[in-house]
Amino acid sequence: MTESTDQVQEQVEEQEIDLTAANKVIDKYLDMPGNLMPVLQAIQEEYGYIPEETVHLTAERLNVYASQIYGVLTFYAQFHLKPRGKYIVRICMGTACHVKGAGRIADTLVDRLGIDHAETTEDLKFTAEHVACIGACGMAPVIMVNDATYGSMTVQKMDEVIQKYQAMD
Repeated sequence: MTESTDQVQEQVEEQEIDLTAANKVIDKYLDMPGNLMPVLQAIQEEYGYIPEETVHLTAERLNVYASQIYGVLTFYAQFHLKPRGKYIVRICMGTACHVKGAGRIADTLVDRLGIDHAETTEDLKFTAEHVACIGACGMAPVIMVNDATYGSMTVQKMDEVIQKYQAMD
């Protein structure tokens, strides 16, 4: 049903990456001082992650070393070097959520979709992330799917959320 993130990455790497969008992004920010971060953010917005080819293109066009770009990409948690799902399911693992059963919610995601923390479904529809705190302790346990927040989660509610997003598209 699912593959490891590395297997998904290998499949994506086999495909040619169209650099047209990346070139347009770089063109937009080319003459702006301090342009590396906005370029990387916009490239990730276009592709859903930062493909390796875009790192080398960005390095060449902005006249910086690829190693400097990788330093930025690996320092900031906002950047992703591997493809991610259309729906990012963040499970809060903070103290309040943990005490109220976040582990069961995470286990439900593993059981239903076959993905654990930092894994993506083969169809690139879902990515699971365990996060330190969502900041909605009064609604514990809490998950987020992209920008939507779901509180007082139970296994049954988690099933409903998964079914809702599986039915989309």
